[in-house]
Amino acid sequence: MSLNAARGHRLTILVPLAAALALAACTNSGAPTIGGSSAGTAAVTADAPSSGIGGLNEIPDPTAGARQIIQNPTLADVIAPSPDLPEMVLGRDDAPVTIIKYMSLTCPHCRAFHRDVFPQLKREYIDTGKVRFVLREFPIGKTSGTATIALRCAAPDQYFTLYGKFLEQQASWVSQEVRLDPIFAVANQVGVTRPEFDRCLQNQAMIDALKRVKDRGRTLGIIGTPNFFIQNQRVKSTLTMAEIRSKVDPLLSGRPAATANAAPAR
Repeated sequence: MSLNAARGHRLTILVPLAAALALAACTNSGAPTIGGSSAGTAAVTADAPSSGIGGLNEIPDPTAGARQIIQNPTLADVIAPSPDLPEMVLGRDDAPVTIIKYMSLTCPHCRAFHRDVFPQLKREYIDTGKVRFVLREFPIGKTSGTATIALRCAAPDQYFTLYGKFLEQQASWVSQEVRLDPIFAVANQVGVTRPEFDRCLQNQAMIDALKRVKDRGRTLGIIGTPNFFIQNQRVKSTLTMAEIRSKVDPLLSGRPAATANAAPAR
């Protein structure tokens, strides 16, 4: 085999392999979306603006190119709630530290954080009144967008329960093509009926409000999921408990937070 032929053969192997690895990392290419398609990285599901067709897709925003990113958002910038949808919050309203998680329901890194880190975070910091935890939607892909609408259609006191079920049961409903029946099957576990589910998918006001939540996240510098704010410090990677302690404990004691162990931006 000639050198050029060998190189060509190697390229034909590497291209599909790279595509498969990107999909495994977190990509939802070709899947539905409220406001973006995706490109995976090792630690976050990355988002890139895109347009689409149908009622659940993003309508191209002619002003999107002029969107201003707040480089150093203040705490007031970060914690300001959406004017359209209620914030989904766990913990005391007067907790001294706020952690905000931006999530996509199809992201395996969000699932890993929910499974491996969140239970301890809840026990040690949220349930003890030290941390107010806010969950904000940043759906990446149309499948995630559809599930996110269903999530918002659940009773408010079932929101976090359904959120956990969507993450824990990703294998049953996540696919490159939107499959409404498996998504409904998860939502039905917290009492969402099929007529309610179907009406929600046609609720344009809800869809537009979720787009605005996502666009506001982009303005704050969110580029993928999971992304976090601890107070007004942005963390563009999956948090570990060690990192949470290193950032939250100094805030609780009034000391400056150490930055030596901060996760690098992705």
